[in-house]
Amino acid sequence: MYLNCHTYYSLRFGTFSEVELLQLARENHVTQLALTDINNTSACLNFIRKAEEAGIKPIVGVDFRNGTDQQFVGIARNNEGYTALNGFLSGYLHEHKDLPVRAPVIPEVIIVYPLKKIEQYRFGDLRDDEYIGVSVRDLPRLTLSAYRHLKDKLVVLQPVTFRNKKDFNAHKLLRAIDNNTLLSKLSPEEVASEEERMYPPENLYKAFGEYHFILENTARLMKECRINFDFSAAKQSSNQQTYTGDKTRDEEYLLELCMQNIRYRYPDDQQMALERLHRELELIRQKDFVSYFLINYDIVDYARGKGYFHVGRGSGANSIIAYLLGITDVDPLELDLYFERFINLFRSTPPDFDIDFSWRDRDDVTRYIFDHFPNVALLGTYVTFNYKGVVRELGKVFGLPKKDIDRLSEGNYNSDELDQPSQLVLKYGKLIQGMPSHISVHSSGVLISEVPLNTFSATFLPPKGYATVQFDMHIAEDVGLYKFDILGQRGLAKIKETLEIIRYNRPDEPRLDIHDVNRFKKDNKIHNMLESAQCMGCFYVESPAMRMLLKKLQVDNYLGLVAASSIIRPGVAKSGMMREYILRHQDRKRVEQAHPVLLKIMPETYGVMVYQEDVIKVAHHFAGLTLAEADVLRRGMSGKFRSRAEFGEVEDKFIANCRQKGYEDEVISEVWKQIESFAGYAFAKGHSASYAIESYQSLFLRAYYPLEFMVAVLNNGGGFYRPEIYIHEARMLGATVHVPCINYSRMETRISGKDIYLGFGYLKDLEDRVCHRILKERDKNGIFTSLENFMDRVSISVEQLAILIRIGAFRFTGTDKYELLWQAHLRQGVVPGEEEQYRLFKANQKEFAVPALQTTRLEAAFDQLELLGFCLSSPFELLQEKPKSNKGAQDLKYTQGRYIDIYGYLVAVKKTQTHKGEEMFFGTLIDHYGEVFDVVIFPPVARNNRFRGKGVYRLYGKVVDEFGFLSIEVVKMRKEDYIRDPRFES
Repeated sequence: MYLNCHTYYSLRFGTFSEVELLQLARENHVTQLALTDINNTSACLNFIRKAEEAGIKPIVGVDFRNGTDQQFVGIARNNEGYTALNGFLSGYLHEHKDLPVRAPVIPEVIIVYPLKKIEQYRFGDLRDDEYIGVSVRDLPRLTLSAYRHLKDKLVVLQPVTFRNKKDFNAHKLLRAIDNNTLLSKLSPEEVASEEERMYPPENLYKAFGEYHFILENTARLMKECRINFDFSAAKQSSNQQTYTGDKTRDEEYLLELCMQNIRYRYPDDQQMALERLHRELELIRQKDFVSYFLINYDIVDYARGKGYFHVGRGSGANSIIAYLLGITDVDPLELDLYFERFINLFRSTPPDFDIDFSWRDRDDVTRYIFDHFPNVALLGTYVTFNYKGVVRELGKVFGLPKKDIDRLSEGNYNSDELDQPSQLVLKYGKLIQGMPSHISVHSSGVLISEVPLNTFSATFLPPKGYATVQFDMHIAEDVGLYKFDILGQRGLAKIKETLEIIRYNRPDEPRLDIHDVNRFKKDNKIHNMLESAQCMGCFYVESPAMRMLLKKLQVDNYLGLVAASSIIRPGVAKSGMMREYILRHQDRKRVEQAHPVLLKIMPETYGVMVYQEDVIKVAHHFAGLTLAEADVLRRGMSGKFRSRAEFGEVEDKFIANCRQKGYEDEVISEVWKQIESFAGYAFAKGHSASYAIESYQSLFLRAYYPLEFMVAVLNNGGGFYRPEIYIHEARMLGATVHVPCINYSRMETRISGKDIYLGFGYLKDLEDRVCHRILKERDKNGIFTSLENFMDRVSISVEQLAILIRIGAFRFTGTDKYELLWQAHLRQGVVPGEEEQYRLFKANQKEFAVPALQTTRLEAAFDQLELLGFCLSSPFELLQEKPKSNKGAQDLKYTQGRYIDIYGYLVAVKKTQTHKGEEMFFGTLIDHYGEVFDVVIFPPVARNNRFRGKGVYRLYGKVVDEFGFLSIEVVKMRKEDYIRDPRFES
């Protein structure tokens, strides 16, 4: 009898999940009910799936409201009606329009108006699909209503929003959060009635005892409704079923494409490749994944045609077909990639293809997908209330002072000393925490369906303008929708832009084939860079942690980098296997301590689990699980698996099988610990190889075109470090770096020979419109010859002009910038206004006597600090006291085991915690010679020695060598003071 039930997907209104709604129904012996969230169908698919498991008949619909004002409830009679409801709702969500007072005819949908609305607007005759809803609260009103005689049109419309008083209180808080108001000022119209609860059927029958026909109408209506989706393991994929329109032609076309490229990929011998190809083709055909591969091929083929770079990652990189199609550049034969990780007969989902494009090109690729395929939408995701967020929101709702909110959100409080409002914030914070706050867009997921996406849910329109479904990837997989991952990254943009820069900065240089990775794999210059970890700016290998690992492993080849790319992942590190791998790599005798079965399974990694597919190998060969069971482990480990019960069953079988094989419990426990600790953070080997290939491309460009590469890095948002660190690196590589110049700079940084001119974009207070105005005028009428000439040609305020003068953008005039500032302010009365114009006739200007002034080097440095956020001179030149030690990074190798006094400019710091929860820090700094060194601050020292932002630090500590990586264990440190800003000296 319940046609109007809400979950917490009635955002910032409902208070419990769809699963809890079903539990509530069972507790009240309700055997059928309708889920009708407010302007949302996010929970419908999972509600249907779980209702069948609970033995409850599911009915779905939508509660259509303008804000909290209920207009009508739409109930789907069947799947066709559900699709139509989603389409109707999507139209309003896309256009952000108010819903109409009266619903149009929506095919196979029942419309129920609240009694109050019917009386308010006094519709004429109701259509066959329209009904009047009466709640328990409406019954007194019905006795006096003119509509009480429409006996065949009255149905029960008892809303269900709360289970108890606590839910109701949480609801009021959610409404206050949604309205950004104090709880005491929350309008009653924004709050639902506390009576919106579920009652046992007998209570409902009793309440409507005088109106048995209402109960009969409702029962008849609910009987008409039936919704069904296939959630079984054997379900057919809901993705687009064919690429060419015919499955047989799809298979033929896939083979044709592979055969066209096999000689290019394997010019010498194709025999092994052909065997692997046909083996994969047969499995792909059996699993009905042919169109999935062809659609991925279509996407990257479009990108290639546009000159876009891409990298194909994920488990799909284990596939030779993906390699032949050009989806990836990873050769699975070269790396002996585990075929069963890519695909096996027991795998129900397609392999993962994470296709990276340049962040500049990704939007166009997405547009192509939406234009080219008929049924496309982005995948949704829900942003939930986290602890800090909900405490801050509730703190505002209860009117707490900011300092109290800060203290609560940081957990810096004594529970016994909290006042009542603070205690309520924490109490209800626990209840609201984890609830969905708002719907967002998945970082990369695109759905390409056989049928319209409204078959599954309504869609909304985020700012980028692409329809997005109202459910996440887990729900998508439940109904056989498998996402295509289209990602954007800056590493590819760096590579592409470097090639463009080389063409104009070195016009005589022959064209480069950046995809000739096999050549790079044999390049000794690249290998020397890897071994010495000289990788600043290079994709995935530039961070301090990766630099440390490269040195410890003495990586000097492609295969070593593939391993390092996965070993660095948290799962491997957490399990302790990163350290074990390093120990076995450096001491081959230690390899003999590995379990012989594990060593036989994973000889390349010394018997250590490093890659995701190692889990399948160990589960299958070590524990004797079937490939299907091993895949359950793999999915559970990857975080994409939701049935913890099934995962637990596989764990039990793993342990039982191992005992049956005679392994000792200590060995079983250790192996299982390794599997468990991966926790979704290990890479598939093909995925690591994809990263390694992109790293090699970056390393090649840095090795042979270092300045062009650094300019591209700067123009694409840098990387792990701040822009000033890449500017420093460019100078260390031989560049002369200039502050922005009126005649040479553009918005982006540019290079001419070895001269690098920073872009106007680095001037944080310079307006974009001013920059574009300058560039437009310069491109049209040539360079500027003087400040006066500039002011005649460009409309600019004196404040914006002062920024350019102070940074030195007019240094070509040979006039000191203080004099230029005088001139600019004296001529302020004739500076053009904000209207863009060009002066046909030069204005007569009065000559002024400007005093002789001289900017010092230090004043220029402080201007740069203010306007750029960093200075181009050495920060060590700004120290109040001259360093008392001249030690640098090069001295560490001569000071192993001894203490060193050293100065360093802070580059990066990482805060972490020990297993006891104590804080410690890892820091990376630059010495006064420009070289990088690393420090570690353990908890006893960290309590009194902390990094306090950018600047120069004096550090004293012991030089330690761990597997060939030198660092300093800090004993004490202090931040050095800069001199006083000379611009403000009297």
